[in-house]
Amino acid sequence: MGIENDFIKYQAQVNPTPMKIIVDHANGNYIYGKDGKKYLDFVAGISVNVLGHGNKKIKQAIKKQVDKYLHTMVYGEFIQEICVTLCKKIANILPFPLENTYLVNSGTEAVEGALKLAKAYTGREQIISCKLSYHGSTQGAMSVMGDENKKIYFRPLIPLVKFINYNNIEELSDSISEKTACIILETIQCSSGVILPNISFLKKIRNLCNHKGVLMILDEIQTGFGRTGKLFAFEHYGIIPDILIMGKAMGGGMPISGFVSSNKIMKTFCNTIPLGHLTTFGGNAISASASLCTLNQLVNSDLIKKVSMKEKLIRKYLIHEKIKNINGKGLLLSIELKNSNYVRKILEYCLKNGLILFPFLLNKNSLRISPPLTITEKEILKGCSIIIDGLNKVKINN
Repeated sequence: MGIENDFIKYQAQVNPTPMKIIVDHANGNYIYGKDGKKYLDFVAGISVNVLGHGNKKIKQAIKKQVDKYLHTMVYGEFIQEICVTLCKKIANILPFPLENTYLVNSGTEAVEGALKLAKAYTGREQIISCKLSYHGSTQGAMSVMGDENKKIYFRPLIPLVKFINYNNIEELSDSISEKTACIILETIQCSSGVILPNISFLKKIRNLCNHKGVLMILDEIQTGFGRTGKLFAFEHYGIIPDILIMGKAMGGGMPISGFVSSNKIMKTFCNTIPLGHLTTFGGNAISASASLCTLNQLVNSDLIKKVSMKEKLIRKYLIHEKIKNINGKGLLLSIELKNSNYVRKILEYCLKNGLILFPFLLNKNSLRISPPLTITEKEILKGCSIIIDGLNKVKINN
């Protein structure tokens, strides 16, 4: 087909085997191809479309803002009411002292800003991160990614980054020094197969950071906005970070992200180091309108409360001898297969039969399940049935 050839020729590729659905439109929990085929979405654009596709209220909010204005000025100069209202809403739903939000465009930009803020505020140089972590693809964010295979071609990166094993508090204690500015970690490790923290791990990190004057940065780009059954995953573990990073689902399908901290810490970029972090399109009014609408719908509905029940359904339906384990929390799950050779075959089978799944960047044995929170019980059964059928029918050469 012409469009498929043009896609390969003119649009830069990163995956040698893309899914290549020619999208016609998307609505609810489905994406529709130009060929008329209907695909149940069990991925939600990697946890982005938290309210499904084509949410009417989000579209109305966008259209209303489009009629007012688009871009007006670089970040932080003009007062745009929609952006102020969004930041105030975020402050009101987060625990103190997470009260001041810096709006940017993408998750990796939010990571960059958070790392700069931590180093500038503390006056220290060292960063601690976790092995098998993923925080983005720009060079700063890549510097704290815990997989050398993904980084080796892009060195040199930021120096003085120390890596520990996730869930190993002893390694963290041994790694902190008077030069340590921050530890950055995913509340739940996502790209390595959705690994949960041990019960006391995050609390012990919080205590260590308090004692050593180190900032605790939690990356909730994938886990935020209801994905785990709480608005943010850190709420499950009884701690509050110094800097919270958010993105993906934040805009309900529109590009927006942010990092949140106390007024005292965030003022570093204004008072201590004027113009310490800059963005042209961060805080875009169109994306902010979609974000505010998304957040209002999440907090004013029972969607987040139903996440745990939907997780239980998926675990109930996905029982098969080829499945080793189901890792994760809420509607962020990883199907770990006993034989990794099945992963690509199952992905292909499901796509052919109308179900969208996706692999993990740092885990080759597992399949990602992260559907919209609007997924219904009937759709969960339908999607799980396709996966089970695939596990029954797909053959591999041993």
